[in-house]
Amino acid sequence: MRINRVYADLPLQAATEITLPEGPSRHLGQVLRLRLGDELVVFNGDGCDYPATLTGAQRDAMRVQLGQPGEPEPALVLPLHLGLGISKGERMDFAIQKAVELGVAAITPLFTARCVVKLDADRLAKRLAHWQGVLVAACEQSGRRRLPPLHPAMQLDDWLTTAAPGVLLDHRAEHSLTTLPRPADGLSLLVGPEGGLSQDERKQASHAGLTGVRLGPRVMRTETAPLAAIAAMQVLWGDMG
Repeated sequence: MRINRVYADLPLQAATEITLPEGPSRHLGQVLRLRLGDELVVFNGDGCDYPATLTGAQRDAMRVQLGQPGEPEPALVLPLHLGLGISKGERMDFAIQKAVELGVAAITPLFTARCVVKLDADRLAKRLAHWQGVLVAACEQSGRRRLPPLHPAMQLDDWLTTAAPGVLLDHRAEHSLTTLPRPADGLSLLVGPEGGLSQDERKQASHAGLTGVRLGPRVMRTETAPLAAIAAMQVLWGDMG
């Protein structure tokens, strides 16, 4: 039987009883319909899972008894920082969700020349909170015990000044992933929004140390391309090989 996992932004310690926050509490009670005595797993991103037993059931304040933590999650074989052009609604959600499931190390949403999504400060804050929720849910589902950071959204040229050398997805490129050497350390992966990156942006990325790479003969959508690239990189250089 599958044991439910839930994230709680709280200090966790073995052999203690804690009250879960409102969000996880409602999920356990109203969605999963757990009852007193049911077992689950709680994690807070410190790298460990804590087995737990439901000891108190209220609508917005579930209480659990924590057991001894499990083994820490190993360090990522391939620390991969995804710079992702901001796309519309469900496309962005899907890309973030699946990138987390595939083992990305960090994600930065990027404003680029061809972004069709326009966000003022208030709407951007709400979107970042929503994307963080998507990221947390992906960790709960996939068994990740550390939350990859979701960095504040920024302009592409600002991100390029700090990005590690890596890969720019470009269906016009001559290189494929198999022609690149195994990275000695972490690397960056840059993917544009709907419509891709402009010619100037591709040049900027090249000057910043990113190599243009194509993924076969097909042109992929913005939510598909990063997932195909991450999966291929994990097979070549990461923990899927």
